[in-house]
Amino acid sequence: MELRQLKYFLAIAESGSFSRAAERVFVAQSALSHQMAQLEQELGTDLFHRSRRGVVLTEAGQRFFPHAVSILRQTEEAVLSARSSTEGPAGKVVFGIPHSVSSAMALPLLREVRRQLPRVQLELTEELTGNLATQLRAGQIQLAVLFDDGTLSAFTWTPLLRERMYLIGPAVQTPRRAARITLRQALSQPLILPASPHGVRPLIEAAAQRAGLAPPQQVTDISSISILRTSLLAGLGQTLLPMMPLKAEIDAGLLQATPVGAPPLERVLALCASPHIPLSAASQAVAQLVVGLVGELCRDKAWPGATLVPAAPAAPRAARRS
Repeated sequence: MELRQLKYFLAIAESGSFSRAAERVFVAQSALSHQMAQLEQELGTDLFHRSRRGVVLTEAGQRFFPHAVSILRQTEEAVLSARSSTEGPAGKVVFGIPHSVSSAMALPLLREVRRQLPRVQLELTEELTGNLATQLRAGQIQLAVLFDDGTLSAFTWTPLLRERMYLIGPAVQTPRRAARITLRQALSQPLILPASPHGVRPLIEAAAQRAGLAPPQQVTDISSISILRTSLLAGLGQTLLPMMPLKAEIDAGLLQATPVGAPPLERVLALCASPHIPLSAASQAVAQLVVGLVGELCRDKAWPGATLVPAAPAAPRAARRS
């Protein structure tokens, strides 16, 4: 097995086509096909389902994928280590952030990485949480912020903070607004929530089940913060979210946020990594920076409704498992 075969394999898997992969790695398609045939013969199994529409990974290919990513990443890390100096960690880190977290974390993280880790190339990708989990398992991203919905056992993870959730909807001019709303009352409202199993949807459904309540009264599935914002401002319903994604509209008096209590509705954000793919020095440095950054944002009250989770480990590599 050769490193170039692993590179070719990943190019094909990510491109979904031998021809596009050949262009990507600058080799003839016939040479690419020959190398894959040799690799499959050595492994004793097919890695791709081939059709006129392209190729997709077989089950064996899906199992092989994270190992190929890990081997190539460790090879790149070995090269960087050999060339390392006192200038600090270097390399590319792909970091996944959910839509509802990016407004709080993205810009501060970019600034701090540029300031503290100038040789690290940070790529931020904003996605639905379900998509981020899939990409993290496949090794397409190195780190991701996910929600502790009871399904994080597939990852190594560090709890970051606990975020209170609110019933958020169009501002209503009333003499006295309720200081809080019960979970039962919140679930009975016409709600706009992300499609299952993304975002806060599993957390809300699990909270309802634990409390012995009916599922949320959902009127629309919207998994985009920008479309959700427009829909709320248009009066199409309300949502259950932390305050931060819609803070500007709440501060402007266009939307109002009422905390949910009895029982309280909260979500725990966690910094996650794959347990099967070792983190590079650059990824470890970014992970440590994130933990410190989140602590600062919470202590400075720059993340409304958020409190630190006590005794969080320093980085995902050392984190507990659920």
